[in-house]
Amino acid sequence: MAKTVLITGSSSGIGRETARAFHDDDWTVYATARDPATVADLAERGCETAALDVTDEEQVRATVDAVIEEQGRLDCVVNNAGYGQFGPVEDVPTTALHRQFDVNVYGPHRVVRAALPHMREREEGRIVNVSSVAGRVVTPGMGAYAASKFALEALTDALRNEIAPYDVEAVLVEPGPVETSFAERANGELAGVERSGAYESVYRLYDDSEVFGGQSPVAIAPEQVARTVLEAAVTPDPRARYPVGGFAELSLKARYLPDGARDTAFGLLNRLV
Repeated sequence: MAKTVLITGSSSGIGRETARAFHDDDWTVYATARDPATVADLAERGCETAALDVTDEEQVRATVDAVIEEQGRLDCVVNNAGYGQFGPVEDVPTTALHRQFDVNVYGPHRVVRAALPHMREREEGRIVNVSSVAGRVVTPGMGAYAASKFALEALTDALRNEIAPYDVEAVLVEPGPVETSFAERANGELAGVERSGAYESVYRLYDDSEVFGGQSPVAIAPEQVARTVLEAAVTPDPRARYPVGGFAELSLKARYLPDGARDTAFGLLNRLV
């Protein structure tokens, strides 16, 4: 019998390509999105589709229960739904920070809590949380987004050890910039921030640079991330983390620099922009 995967945030980018990758690997795929019309083409391709807003706990539980009722199993969850709230920490309102955590942290938590009882009972299953290189290295102007990804990484690290006795695994996938509409939405969220006037150099970094966007010269294709997600789901003995792309792997090495050295580098960048 084919294995079953539930993927959140399948309407575009990484989620859409991940649904295709699992389908091509002969999984039964439940591709979900807030608006099911955005995944209609995946239904035509042979995926099951459903409306799922990860901020709605009742809908999360109902969707997970429906998958298990229809298929009798849920082998893998891919928590991919998310977005980026950019902006200097002082300028980002607390309501925006809350929304960021509601989607990027509480959302995966809701899905995990709904899926785990079934996985523990079967003593089989895997949680793949799509994080980011920003979950381990933070740059100015990305405090809210990075905080949500740091939190997701911490939750996953704890979860990995808690569920190990039940033969259920939790894995992190950490891409750098990806050729998706992520940066476009992040720029939209940034545009909604009321600027205090104190951090114009930080705004210029995002206004004038494509380093963090989908058009960045270091951005990777979403298909590459999707292949890594699939690898993380099917590898018999998965690693705890899967950085994706050369930029991600290089950036993660910055964690080993002294804090003062990183701060000096950011100060230099601040003067340059």
